[in-house]
Amino acid sequence: MIDRRLQVLRMVAQRGTVTGAAEALSYTPSAVSQQLRTLGRELGVELLVHDGRGVRLSPAARVLLDRTDELVSRWEEIRAEVARVAETGGGVLRLAGFSTAASALLPPVAARVRAELGGEVQIVEADPEECFELLLTGRADVAVVVAVATLPASTDPRFEQRHLLDDPIDLLVPEGHPLAGQESVALRDLAAERWIMDRPGRPYHELLQTACTGAGFTPSVAHYAAEWDTGAALVGAGLGIALVPRLAHVPAAYPVVRVPLHGDPAPARHLRTGIRRGSADHPSVAAALRALEDVAAPRRRSGAGPSAAQPA
Repeated sequence: MIDRRLQVLRMVAQRGTVTGAAEALSYTPSAVSQQLRTLGRELGVELLVHDGRGVRLSPAARVLLDRTDELVSRWEEIRAEVARVAETGGGVLRLAGFSTAASALLPPVAARVRAELGGEVQIVEADPEECFELLLTGRADVAVVVAVATLPASTDPRFEQRHLLDDPIDLLVPEGHPLAGQESVALRDLAAERWIMDRPGRPYHELLQTACTGAGFTPSVAHYAAEWDTGAALVGAGLGIALVPRLAHVPAAYPVVRVPLHGDPAPARHLRTGIRRGSADHPSVAAALRALEDVAAPRRRSGAGPSAAQPA
C-alpha cells in the first residue's frame, strides 16, 4: 500500500498550497500540515519550507515527489497484475468526465463494463482539472476531459493520456435566422452577430474567443450562459447566436438550428482520456478504455454527431 502521506504531498504540489490540498482531499489544513510534519520527521528532513506567508516544497520534498511518481506507477502495475490473476474487476470502477462526456459517452461505457465484468461502476461529473485530481486521489480511475491549457501535460509522469475524439463546434441560430438553411457557414462571416457565450475565464469562453480571433474578429457578447440548455433558450428567443459542441445535447423543445462550421481550421474540442500511469492493464480500466474507443469510433467517422444543418 502507498503511504497516504505521500498522496498528501502530491496534492500540495498539485494545488500549490496546504489549504488547496486540504480542500481537494477533504481534510483540514492542520491535518495536511501534521501529516507532512510526521512524514518529514520519519525521513529526517523538512518537507515544507516557510516562504513569506505561505510555504513551498523543500528540495528533499521534490526528490521524494519524483520517486513517489515511480512508486505509484509500480503499485498500479502490481494492482493490475493481481486483479488479472484473480480474474476480478478489483472493486468499484470510477469514471470521471466533464458534463458532455458524462452524458454522451460515459453511460454506455459504464453499462458495458458492468455487463462484462459484473462489478459496480460509478460515474462522477467533474470539470477537467478536477478529473485529474480525482485520479490522483484514487477517487476516479478513468477520466474523459477536454484538452485545455490548464491540464497536466501529456508527458506528465503521473498519468497516461490518449487522444479520444475531436468534437466539432456547430453554430446555433434561431429558427428563421438567415443562416438557418445553410449547409455550413464560415466563422469569419459571423463578425456582425451578437453572441451568447460562457463567462470569461472558463475554458469554453477561451475556445470561442480564440476561434473568433483566428477568424479575424472579436465577438460582441450579448449574454453569458454556462449551460447548453440556457444558451439554447436564449438563442431560441432571438437574443443572439452561440457555438455548441456537436456532442452537447440541446433540448428539442427550443426553436433553434445547428449549422456546421467550415474553414481552416474549423473550431473543435479535443477530447482525451486520462488514467493513473501503470493502471492501463487493470481489467476494469482496460475494459473501460476499450469501451470508450468503441463508443468514440462511430462519432469519429461521422464528425461526433449530426453534421448537416438541422433543428437541434
